[in-house]
Amino acid sequence: MAEKAMLDKQFFKEALLKMAELSETQRDYWTALDSAIGDGDHGINLSIGFRGISAQMDELYSSSADIPTLLKKAGMILLSKVGGASGPLYGSFFMKMGTPVAGKEAVTFSEFADMIQAGVTAIQVRGKAELKDKTMLDALLPGVEYLQTHKEDADVLSVMEQTITLMHEGADSTIPLIAKKGRAMRLGERAVGAKDPGSESSWMLMNVFYEALKTQQAGAAV
Repeated sequence: MAEKAMLDKQFFKEALLKMAELSETQRDYWTALDSAIGDGDHGINLSIGFRGISAQMDELYSSSADIPTLLKKAGMILLSKVGGASGPLYGSFFMKMGTPVAGKEAVTFSEFADMIQAGVTAIQVRGKAELKDKTMLDALLPGVEYLQTHKEDADVLSVMEQTITLMHEGADSTIPLIAKKGRAMRLGERAVGAKDPGSESSWMLMNVFYEALKTQQAGAAV
């Protein structure tokens, strides 16, 4: 049963730290994507934000009584340290992610799916964007829809793998689109042929959860 996949506060701590590592290794790549259609600072900004989370993680973890508090504090760091649109969007994601599991120190996979949904909904509300607007939602929404439909399935790793596959495909789908939001909107048809940097960073960051889940499940099987 999916309910056997219990994810505790340590799981989210490790995932956030892995996201910080990812933001360092992908900083130049994400920035290059943004240079084509935006301000050219997406990767730089995310690395600064997640570096702040990593630097404060020990204090964040010890001072957070539950998962939502840890995620909210991480989101507040992103909101305060990250410039451009990505700070408010990613900040909102983590700040709202814990809403469905208030007070909990461990969650089921089904509850985790609801957390992702809450975070993506926060992005949608904050960014006022829809599918095909050439934003990170083109990656996130298809994956979240699948995740919600299959959150009670027994094989949680297969569900998460397909979720990430759909998000990756969603990021690729932004390449032929005309941007309807953000700085890229001013380029009109000149943005066609370029991948939205937020869609690329978002599926890669969500993939960290998948990798963490694989590690958690492998440990549980021992």
